[in-house]
Amino acid sequence: MKILLVDDEKKFVSSLAERLTMRGIAADWTTTCEEALEKAPRPEYDIAILDVKMPHMSGIELKKEIEAKRPDMQFIFVTGHGSEESYKAGTREAASYIIKPFKIDLLIEKINELREK
Repeated sequence: MKILLVDDEKKFVSSLAERLTMRGIAADWTTTCEEALEKAPRPEYDIAILDVKMPHMSGIELKKEIEAKRPDMQFIFVTGHGSEESYKAGTREAASYIIKPFKIDLLIEKINELREK
């Protein structure tokens, strides 16, 4: 299993990938939606963890684009801007919706839930 992390905050997303890898979860990352759209069709990615608010395209829009190419991929949203409206939209579109900052154990728990499905 391999995870694709997409967040426009480079320090956050690179650190998150490193922390997941240290815990035995293979993770790759990008800071742009364009690069995510290039990487996502690769069969090694099973889960995409997407930031909801990014420049040029929201995580929800990105999820729909990826899903068109990879209908089997599963998604988790993360955000630092947890409005009620984005929460409702995010929970309709993904298995989980996590507010930043979060503990790595919570994310791993959500990843493991998806692995079991």
